[in-house]
Amino acid sequence: MSALAKNYNRRKIAFKKGKGSFVYSTKGIKYLDFVQGIAVNSLGHSNPYLAKAINKQSKKLWHVSNAFIIPEGERLAKRLAQKTFADYVIFQNSGAEATEAAIKAARRYFYSIGKPKKNRILCISNSFHGRTLAAIFASGSKKMTEGFGPKVPGFDHFKFGDHEGMEKAITKNTAAIMVETAMGESGIKVIPNWCLQGLRKLCNKKKILLILDEVQCGIGRSGKFFAFEHAKIKPDIVPIAKGIGGGFPIGAVLMNKKVASAMTPGSHGSTFGGNPLAMAVGNAVLDQIFKKDFLRNVQKTSTYFISELNNIKDEYPNIIKEVRGIGLLIGLQLYTDQNKFINKLDKNKLLTMRAGENVVRILPPLNVKRQEIDLAINIIRKVCDQLSNE
Repeated sequence: MSALAKNYNRRKIAFKKGKGSFVYSTKGIKYLDFVQGIAVNSLGHSNPYLAKAINKQSKKLWHVSNAFIIPEGERLAKRLAQKTFADYVIFQNSGAEATEAAIKAARRYFYSIGKPKKNRILCISNSFHGRTLAAIFASGSKKMTEGFGPKVPGFDHFKFGDHEGMEKAITKNTAAIMVETAMGESGIKVIPNWCLQGLRKLCNKKKILLILDEVQCGIGRSGKFFAFEHAKIKPDIVPIAKGIGGGFPIGAVLMNKKVASAMTPGSHGSTFGGNPLAMAVGNAVLDQIFKKDFLRNVQKTSTYFISELNNIKDEYPNIIKEVRGIGLLIGLQLYTDQNKFINKLDKNKLLTMRAGENVVRILPPLNVKRQEIDLAINIIRKVCDQLSNE
């Protein structure tokens, strides 16, 4: 009997090792892993370059307090700033913490300029920004907030795609609009480029901040380093995590100079955030993602994969309703039962993950090989065929 609390409905598979796109169960069964820790293992399992980096750093220094200068973190922050809109970075341990820091930074900015009542954040209903108390109320999901009252104030919501409702929801107390550039948990819903451009213009017009949550869709997952780059805009604040650590817990909030000016000593902190071990891994991940043609290959792989999935959709129009996604953040919206579909994929040795709106989430490593994509395509087609004949 497990001593773990029952807050996860775990599938009855356990793993003993992994390599690249594959994991091996404790029973010796080999699976193609297109969950990858939910878009975390950006370079696959047991990546030798990351293993070398963490091993090297582990023999030198694991952890020191942020009361001291941490050279590895200085380097990672500088590389992130040079590659993006950001001027400054605060390191965290997770996506939820990064989101919390983003919310704090937005509110602190307006406080610092003498507008403390400008402290409300406008978000999409039934989005996902993490599991902390503030983040679940930011998400605006009744299911996520049930039993966790009293309500954390300071958040307003609008429906996905309701631009008129969004603009009406902005008040004199609105500090920022916070959205996921590509919504993961909610069903792989990508905010169109023209909409992101409109958001930027609206925030400029209303003199509020734009927070783009790229915890799941960032760090190359979309085929560009950040998903908002497709729209050629610059946000004010971006929380990140997942892929930046390649499997090691790292989070961060990226900010422009204006916002960062409010984050004075003592305004925020994190005991483990930015420690030397984590920073060494983060730098190793960037070494790989910043290689010439790496992101171009992600785009090519995505184009091929999504095209083949659409072919399967056309073959089985009663099974697959829509192929969604950007880069290697892909979803299959189904007509058929989501859990049944995923269970059949499991039995055929392909691991995927559920998402909202009856969507099966597909998240291969960014360096996935073409033959591994073909293997996944064959398994998905086989499962569709099985379900169509039942």
